Amino acid sequence: MKTILAGTAILGALAFGSAQAADELTLQLKWVTQAQFAGYYVAQDKGFYEEADLDVTIKPGGPDIAPTQVIAGGGADVVVEWMPAALAARERGLPLVNIAQPFERSGMMLTCLAESGVTGPEDFPGRTLGVWFFGNEYPFLSWMSQLDIPTEGGDDGVTVLKQGFNVDPLLQKQADCISTMTYNEYWQVIDAGITPEQLVLFNYSDLGVATLEDGLYVLESTLEEPGMTDALTRFVAASMKGWEYAAANPEEAAEIILENDATGAQTMDHQVRMMEEVGKLLSDSGALDPAAYETTVSSLLSGGSDPVISKDPGAGAWTHDITDAALN
Repeated sequence: MKTILAGTAILGALAFGSAQAADELTLQLKWVTQAQFAGYYVAQDKGFYEEADLDVTIKPGGPDIAPTQVIAGGGADVVVEWMPAALAARERGLPLVNIAQPFERSGMMLTCLAESGVTGPEDFPGRTLGVWFFGNEYPFLSWMSQLDIPTEGGDDGVTVLKQGFNVDPLLQKQADCISTMTYNEYWQVIDAGITPEQLVLFNYSDLGVATLEDGLYVLESTLEEPGMTDALTRFVAASMKGWEYAAANPEEAAEIILENDATGAQTMDHQVRMMEEVGKLLSDSGALDPAAYETTVSSLLSGGSDPVISKDPGAGAWTHDITDAALN
C-alpha cells in the first residue's frame, strides 16, 4: 500500500489550513466491531482523523441494521456497504454514490462439507444452501441465475436456508453449504474441528461472479453540501492511512478492535487472524476499479426474470473525485 503514504501527506496540510472546529462525520459500519473495519478504528485510535480536523463517530452494525436504511434516515454521513445492496437501493430511489473502495477483492465463499457429495455447481440441485440476507444475498442469487438453478427448492433447484450470521447450519448438518467470509466464518468452521480437507470451497472471486464489498458510500446530496467534499477527502485519506497501518500491524490493530468492542465477544487470536486475512483483500489506493465495478454490474444484471438491478446504474453511481484528491 505504498501509494497511500504519498497521498496521506495532504492530511497535515489540510488540517493546518483549517482554523475552524473539527468537522463532524458519522460512519455506519455494515457489521459489528471486528477487524473487517479495523482501518477506521485504527484511524480514530491513532489520531489520524484528529490530524485531519475530523471528529468521526463510528457506529457498529449488526444483524438488524441495514446501512442503506440508516443513511436514508439521516443516521450517518458515510456507510460501509456491499455494492449489490448499494446499487439495488440506488435503483429504488436512494441516490447512493461510491466515493472509495478500500476492499478490491471479495472475501465471500460458499463453504460445503465434502461428505455431502458436493464437488461442483452441478451438484447444487436438490441441496440446501445457507444464504445471508439483509443485502448479502444478491451475489448468491445472481450466481444461481447465471447457473440457471432455481432457488425455490425442488429436484432441479436449491432450497435456500436463511442463514443466521454463524456457521451452525453446517456444523449441525442442516445445510450442505453455507455462506462464509475468508476472514471470519470460514475460520469458525475450522475452529469447530473441521479440517480444510473436509471442506469444498467456492470462492466468488475465483469463479468470476464476485461483487464488490465494503465500499464507502454517501448520498448525492451530501457531495453537494458546502465543505463536504473537502471533509470527505480528508476522511478517505485518513481512513486509508488507518488501513495501511492496520495491515502492517495486525496485532496492534486487533488490540484496538478489542478496546472498541463493547460486547466483549471478540478474541485476540480471532481478530489477529481476521486482520491478516482482510489485509489480502485491500486495495493499494482505495480508488474504485472501473473494471471491477463493471463486473459487479454485469453480475447483478444477469438475474434472468428477477435481476438484482434492472438497468445500468449510470456514471453517477460512483466517483473518483474524492480518492483522486485524497490519495493522489
